[in-house]
Amino acid sequence: MTASGRAAADDGDTEALARLVERAQRGDALAMDELLGVLAPYVGRICAPVALQDGADAAQETLIAVFRNLGQLKRPAALLGWVRSIAVREAVKIAKQRQRRSSVPTEWEDMPGTQDLQLAPDINDAMQRLAPEHRAVLTLRHIEGLSEQEVAGLLAVPVGTVRSRLFRARRAFRAFWD
Repeated sequence: MTASGRAAADDGDTEALARLVERAQRGDALAMDELLGVLAPYVGRICAPVALQDGADAAQETLIAVFRNLGQLKRPAALLGWVRSIAVREAVKIAKQRQRRSSVPTEWEDMPGTQDLQLAPDINDAMQRLAPEHRAVLTLRHIEGLSEQEVAGLLAVPVGTVRSRLFRARRAFRAFWD
C-alpha cells in the first residue's frame, strides 16, 4: 500500500480515497489492490461484531463484492458509506446462515477491536445470543457511531424499526449480561 493510501485510510481523506477509486474503476490493478488493502481493516471492524466467528468470511465476501461492483459506484467520494452497507448486508447474511446450521462458540479475543479481555467471554456470550439484526444495529449505532437515521438507511428499514431493534437488542444484551 502506498503512503497516500495509508494516509487516506487513517485520516478518512475522502479526496484521496476518491482518486484511488477512480483509478481502480479505470482498470488500474495496483490501485484496486491498494484500495482493497485500505478497506480491509474498516470492513473487518464492521463484520466481526455482527457475524461473530464468521466475521472474516463476511469481510472477505464484502471485499469480493466491492471488487466486482466498484464500477457501479457513481460517486467515488461515497465509498465508505457504500462499503459499509455491503459489509452489514454480508455480515447479517452470513450470521443468519450460521444460525440455521448451528451455533459454535467463538472466542471474542480473536475479534479485532476487543480491548478488555477480562470482559471478553461475557460480551461474547451476550452478543452470540442476539439475533444478527440486533447485533447489526448495536454495531452500527454504538461501535460505528451512526445515527438511527443512518442505520435505517444502511439496513433499508424504517427508523422506527431501527429504534425497536435497538430497544430489544439493548434489553436482551442486558438480560444476557446479568
